[in-house]
Amino acid sequence: KGFLSHEECDHLIALGKDKLEKSMVADNESGKSVMSEIRTSSGMFLERRQDETITRIEKRIAAWTFLPEENGEPIQILHYEKGQKYDAHYDYFHDKNNQRVGGHRMATVLMYLSDVKKGGETVFPDAEGKLLQVKDDTWSDCARSGYAVKPRKGDALLFFSCHPNATTDPNSLHASCPVIEGEKWSATRWIHVRSFAKKERNKDECVDEEDNCSFWASNGECEKNVLYMVGNNETLGYCRKSCKVC
Repeated sequence: KGFLSHEECDHLIALGKDKLEKSMVADNESGKSVMSEIRTSSGMFLERRQDETITRIEKRIAAWTFLPEENGEPIQILHYEKGQKYDAHYDYFHDKNNQRVGGHRMATVLMYLSDVKKGGETVFPDAEGKLLQVKDDTWSDCARSGYAVKPRKGDALLFFSCHPNATTDPNSLHASCPVIEGEKWSATRWIHVRSFAKKERNKDECVDEEDNCSFWASNGECEKNVLYMVGNNETLGYCRKSCKVC
């Protein structure tokens, strides 16, 4: 409760409201951003340390989560109008392309920037304890499908999509319930297993840049997934040592 001040919430909304675009999702096979009816909100990304307020919030998130600031993506501002939602999904990736920088999204900090008259809850359908949560008639039908959190201005929700050993957690399945009355503003910071800050890569170094490279290579990924594992004339692969190309 009270992770952000109301002034900080209003500031985040002001930064994003004139730059919103239709929200997209990552394709499970290619990793490319595509439009989908499972996600009907609009949103935009801020820049890292865009101003003093954003810098302060990013540092606060790092202190709260005990995760390095450089592992976080830029904050995304999201807006949901009446009827808009994001169906049940995972924040970790199903494709390898999106894991190339930073690996999986292991943690999510979801900050609520506005109150919502009804609906707009964040719900976890497979969460432990979902049957123990008592809900009255102020909760939407969507929220009754699992453990749910109501959006309240200034509050923040932290949840993990990976176990401590960085394997994905299927119980992290979650959804943003449809807004029934009012509108919903939120801000999300996804935090990766490793640094999300892009670094210079040296083509003269013969190294593996993923812990699982040798395992993937032994399973034929050097031939099946050449661009990611080996690379081409324009892009360096991430497992060149295990693929024996250098």
